[in-house]
Amino acid sequence: MVEYQKRDKNDIYNIPVLGFLFKNQTFILGLKLVVLGVFLYAIVFGIVYPAKEENIFTTAVFWSLFWSLFVVATLSTFGRVFCGVCPHGFMGKYITKFGLKKKMPKFLANPFIGITLLVVGFWGVYYIYPEAYKTPFASSIFFIVLTLISMAFFYIYKDMSYCKSICPIGTMMRVFGKVSFTTLGTYEESCKSCTTFECASACSYNLKPFTFDKRSSMTDCTLCMDCSDACEAVSFKLVPPSQPLTKKFQTQKAEVWAILLITAAITITMSFHHALGRVAIADSYVWSKMGLFLERNVGLAGLDYVGISALLLAIFVTISLAHFGMYVASKVLKEDFKKVFYALGYAFVPIFIIGGLSHTYEFFFLEHYSNIANGFMQGFGMVGERVEPLATRKDAWLLIFSLLKYIAIIWAFVLMAKRINLFSASKLSKTVAFFFASSLIIFYLWLNLYTAYAFKTYGAKSHRHHGSAKVMNPLK
Repeated sequence: MVEYQKRDKNDIYNIPVLGFLFKNQTFILGLKLVVLGVFLYAIVFGIVYPAKEENIFTTAVFWSLFWSLFVVATLSTFGRVFCGVCPHGFMGKYITKFGLKKKMPKFLANPFIGITLLVVGFWGVYYIYPEAYKTPFASSIFFIVLTLISMAFFYIYKDMSYCKSICPIGTMMRVFGKVSFTTLGTYEESCKSCTTFECASACSYNLKPFTFDKRSSMTDCTLCMDCSDACEAVSFKLVPPSQPLTKKFQTQKAEVWAILLITAAITITMSFHHALGRVAIADSYVWSKMGLFLERNVGLAGLDYVGISALLLAIFVTISLAHFGMYVASKVLKEDFKKVFYALGYAFVPIFIIGGLSHTYEFFFLEHYSNIANGFMQGFGMVGERVEPLATRKDAWLLIFSLLKYIAIIWAFVLMAKRINLFSASKLSKTVAFFFASSLIIFYLWLNLYTAYAFKTYGAKSHRHHGSAKVMNPLK
């Protein structure tokens, strides 16, 4: 065990304010308790006040604060810090200590389970039936079910296996956290004389932090910071953005498929259904026509046929472009297709995370800020005038957030070039391979340019303006 460590200048633990926020265990414990308290209170509030008209607090906590703002914003900066304060993981670390401590069987220790639950169980349901998770009651039931499932897995299996394989956002957080500008590791010189390995002993996930630097991967680390409390040799450094993605590391099939499916289900589908869905000629797009066809021939009330059509088309286009591009690239590079596919697939990471920031920040001003403010006023019994959104779609300055999409595209191109350089081939072969392997990035670029063109040429659909109202206090 190392009791004193001279730290590098880029070590966050050596930076006054950030060092306190990420290393002080009392503060971290307090933050976890606050997050857990808000999480549980939002669930109870949703059960007691199940209707939209009397409860905006529950949906604001889950869908405006936790998911839209905190998860996306932190993944692109500090990495998986949300996992570090996640209520499920926090409770699970204590439950698993008194549990059965069984090893999770191979058929369950499969991160594809978590990806499937996220894409099908959440986004599939969301696009098929948009109102499914939008009521306070439905949101509460959704998180009650997830909580019960997680607690059962934590009790039965050891090493926080639920977070690694079953958690719907676990694999997503693991892979997309690689785009951040931080990395957790250790000081090699200090570790050479270590014989006790307290950093590994303190890890509830049975990980070995002293191997992270050599492997260029933090594997399943959730940044809970327990290891940094156990040994001073643990570091948490600021590094160039996406540094792990510029180096060789052991690729994971599930991570690449998480990148593709989540990019399809969120980024591409929302561009089809939400962005282009606001264009005056929205009904002329192929997913709209497919939706109308399904509505006429299936006819089940309450379903969003355009939404499911957009999702299916987005998944088809995303996977097709990725496979086509990687297949040609593998032929040009004279490498095995699977090797190329899983090595270069990581370059698509910025399309969701950095591109997603554009949507996140824009909607923070359009609705998330007011939802969070009004929700907390309501949830904690404060009476006052309703907080209005900080902007409307008529505000031209919101277009500045669109630049993030193009930053994501440039970033993805840079990562693709760096990862292609990991292969041995001629400069001409790498150039040709780069063009084809970037097919999905090029499509995303075209999609953004076309969206801007469509709004400028055809204009937006007309919409009603909703007036303001006072915040209700259902506790009275």
